[in-house]
This record gives sequence, C-alpha cells and structure tokens, in this order.
Amino acid sequence: MELYETVANYLKDGQKGILVTVIYRAGSSPREAGAKMFVGEDRRTYGTVGGGRLEAQAYEEALTMMDEKGVKILHIRMDGRAVEGDAMLCGGNVDILLEPVLERHIEVYRRVAYLGRRGRKGLVVTRIKEGEYSKTLIEENLETSGDGLSKQDVERFSPYVNEKGPVEVDGYLLEPIKTLSVLYIFGAGHVSQFLSKVAKMVDFHVVIIDDRAEFANRERFPEADELVVEDFHRVFDTLKFTGEEFVAIITRGHKYDAHVLFEVLKRPTRYIGMIGSKRKVRIVLDHMRQSGFSEEQLEKVHAPIGIDIKAETPQEIAISIVAELIKVRGE
Repeated sequence: MELYETVANYLKDGQKGILVTVIYRAGSSPREAGAKMFVGEDRRTYGTVGGGRLEAQAYEEALTMMDEKGVKILHIRMDGRAVEGDAMLCGGNVDILLEPVLERHIEVYRRVAYLGRRGRKGLVVTRIKEGEYSKTLIEENLETSGDGLSKQDVERFSPYVNEKGPVEVDGYLLEPIKTLSVLYIFGAGHVSQFLSKVAKMVDFHVVIIDDRAEFANRERFPEADELVVEDFHRVFDTLKFTGEEFVAIITRGHKYDAHVLFEVLKRPTRYIGMIGSKRKVRIVLDHMRQSGFSEEQLEKVHAPIGIDIKAETPQEIAISIVAELIKVRGE
C-alpha cells in the first residue's frame, strides 16, 4: 500500500512518474503477476518487478515515456540464451504494463492505499487498450472513483474483486486490492520491537497490544500501524478476528501467554505462534488440554514460535518469526 501512497504524494507535489506492473508471467520469472514498481521523474524507484535485465529494461522504458499519456506493454522473453548471457537464473515470459500516473487519478491511488491498510476489498480497473487509457476504482458497495464506468461494466467487473491476482478482460486490467495481513503482537518487549520493524518491512499490518503504556507507545514502536494499551483480559472485546489474522504471543510471563492463547484459540486465525522454551510450551499446552481444547486445535500453535535458525538475540528471534509468517502467508 505504501507504493500507492508514494504515487499519490508525487502527484500532490506536481511530479510525474510511471507505474510498472507485471500483468502476465509464464515460466520461472522472478515476480508474480501483480508485482509493481514506480519510477518517478526524479529517476527514483519504489518497489520491484523482479530485478535483473527485466527490471532494467522496464526502468529504461519508463524513463522514455515520462511525458506520454498512454500506456505501453512490454513483452519480455527470457529464453535460455538470454538468461545465461545476463547471468540470470530465472527464465520465462513476462508482460509488463507501463502507465503514466495522472493527477486526475490521485484520489484512486489514495483510496486504494486506504482500503488496503484497512483490509477492505476493491477492484482497480485500468483500460489498457492503446489510445483508450482510463482508471477506475470499484469498491465493495459498488461506489466508484476515477474515470468512471458504465453501470453495466461496474456490475460485470465487480465479481473479480475476489480474484487472487490481476485478470485481463476485454482490454481492461482488473486488479483486486491486495490487503495487508494483520499481525497481532501481544507483548511490547524487546523481541516485539524488532518483530514489529521486520514484519512491517514485509507488508504486515502490525498491531501492538500490551497493558503498559510505558512499553506500548510511539517512541518504542514508531512503525506500528496500531497501538492498543489494554488489559489482556479485556482487549479481546475490541479485536477483530476474521480467520485471516496472524497472532504472535510474546508477553512478559507464562500466565499472560496462557491467557492470551486461551482466548485466541477460541477464535478463527491464520497463524498462532507463542514464544518460550520447550518446557514452558509443554506446560502451557497441557493447560490448554485441561481447559478443553482439542489436539487438532493445539496442533495449529507454532511453539516455540519461529523457524529454527538457532536464534538467540531479539533481532534474530524476530527474523525467525517473520520467516515463519511469510511461509504461512504464502501457503
């Protein structure tokens, strides 16, 4: 979502740029369809479409079309000889869309960033036929912003909001808004500080939860999306669980960890991880069994939390946890 905010900020400052999007991928090319990069008129780049020759070619092409108003599609074919010549290990076929960012679309970019941060659905519809460029945002309630579409097209395209990636239909590129996965971090200690930073770097919506304002504050967690200072026994009345949330339990003591796990296990989640030694984990899980939770429920708990990389420092533990979050998110 930060990429869309960057685009909006460039437009607000009267600057131009080119938005680059992978719209088709076949073979083992480096990034999936939907990957984006923004190239500003100041030659700065944000995001990536895969690096190497592919990205370099897209970058150079973007610089040549800063003053254009229409779109362009690059068909990049990375056959075995081209890959070997560039010392690349990825081959495949990629189509890349290059489109100018226009001032009339600033509200679309702002709104997409807003919806993505809040986990709300939407569909960006871009006309990519040569000479007919337009961009419209369709929200869940069918309200639109941008260039607009006919009522028939809004109704025809809106079901694509549930697609996992971009789809091309009749000369339109339909891109469902990619929402950020919510990560609830219970506990605001040293490990959580680094976990928040690293998780934010890989596009999680980070929510810090602790009952101590002297720990859960902006000075310690400047990058966190939300800070919740509340008693661990009462906070669940205000937290949203849809089944897609990631939960990291890293409180300051066994009794808090056990209580948080007890409450989380009663709710639908995508991931549950709890920090602690094997002995502590065994004690807490035995308590959960005695509380009536099934083995099937307990098998969903990643404990000790994180991938085993022999982590010792708070920084290393945070990296091991985020590695596990990324793995689960991609499954």
